[in-house]
Amino acid sequence: MIKTVKADGTAEYNFMADLKARNESTNKDVTAIVSDIIENVRQNGDKAVTEYTLRFDGTQVEKTEISKEEISQLAKTCDKKFLVALENAAKNIADFHQRQLQQSWLTTKENGVILGQRVRGLTRVGIYVPGGTAAYPSSVLMNAIPAKIAGVKEIIMVTPPGKDGKPNPDILAAAYIAGVDRVFLMGGAQAVAALAYGTETVPKVDKIVGPGNIFVATAKKLLYGVVDIDMIAGPSEILIIADKTAKADYLAADLMSQAEHDKLASSILLTDSEELANLVKIELEKQMADLSRKEIIEKALDDYGVIIVCKNIDDAVEYANILAPEHLEVCVANPMEYIGKLDNAGSVFLGNYSPEPLGDYYAGPNHVLPTSGTAKFFSPLSVDCFIKKSSFIYYTKSALQADSSDIIALANAEGLTAHANSIIVRAKDE
Repeated sequence: MIKTVKADGTAEYNFMADLKARNESTNKDVTAIVSDIIENVRQNGDKAVTEYTLRFDGTQVEKTEISKEEISQLAKTCDKKFLVALENAAKNIADFHQRQLQQSWLTTKENGVILGQRVRGLTRVGIYVPGGTAAYPSSVLMNAIPAKIAGVKEIIMVTPPGKDGKPNPDILAAAYIAGVDRVFLMGGAQAVAALAYGTETVPKVDKIVGPGNIFVATAKKLLYGVVDIDMIAGPSEILIIADKTAKADYLAADLMSQAEHDKLASSILLTDSEELANLVKIELEKQMADLSRKEIIEKALDDYGVIIVCKNIDDAVEYANILAPEHLEVCVANPMEYIGKLDNAGSVFLGNYSPEPLGDYYAGPNHVLPTSGTAKFFSPLSVDCFIKKSSFIYYTKSALQADSSDIIALANAEGLTAHANSIIVRAKDE
């Protein structure tokens, strides 16, 4: 069961060191396997992908690409309440991300110089979506909707087939609602490689986003540079800051909401109330008994769960900023006063009625978040992740001649005389 420690300047940082060791561990065997898969797909394209689908997914699909008509028909077979929920979530996600959209701009100076920046969407983006026991239709919405808003011309989705060789209808419903352009039935590192290099049937993309297992994550990491990627994601994390006004049953439920993802997931509670800490442990035992993923939750809480009793909430905030968690809940009397103090977190959930699953599925902000402390320098997936920018410059002859001596001086200082010469030949042109 989850352990309790009293913050003393040592115990809490020892726990952080254990988390860091977990995050930094690498599997050389996985890297070697994935490297071979990538090279095989690069050289042999669809043939290699088909062989890996049979080997790893245990099935042979009738056809790799699912037509838009099939996507539409399969989507209609889904539960009606689920479809309504997807539609409502999609509206919230679109509304939030629409506000992130940047505009191209230009400025004209008095001397006739024109400077500006052109913003446009990437040409083609690939989305990886797990399709087995960890099928996440919500991830389709979170990845595809910002891409559409950014102006991406074509969104290609890959998702592994089920044991019957067919796609998951819930995932196709999300793809239909989000406006995914093409869907291919393939998964694993081989699907990532197919997106990165292109095959006879799968078009090469400019960027790959979306969650996956360690093989998928490793493939994305190895292919970064061939294509862009969203981020290298580690195990899921939740950190909760709570004072004595928080409800123990809520806190326990939220700690388990992340622990059920993975045996490596971390769930941390920071509180200044020892009484609350004890009540949460009782609630964990009580609620866990009825949950379908009890074994995973128990293992994650045993290994990477902790309740840290802090001297005060300010100390908890300081520790949270150092840890930089993926999800950060603030369950205190006045949560709004901490917005300006919490600098390092993927997403912040304020108050007792803003639990992490609200962000995972529905509220609107993206649930693709930095993990493993990278929230110190990375941001959530956004419209910005799917755009590219080009600057443009227009100088008149007189404007260039007026600034020529400065440019020549800078070029000569760097020993780049050909750069200087490019200006000189124009500066002396009458």
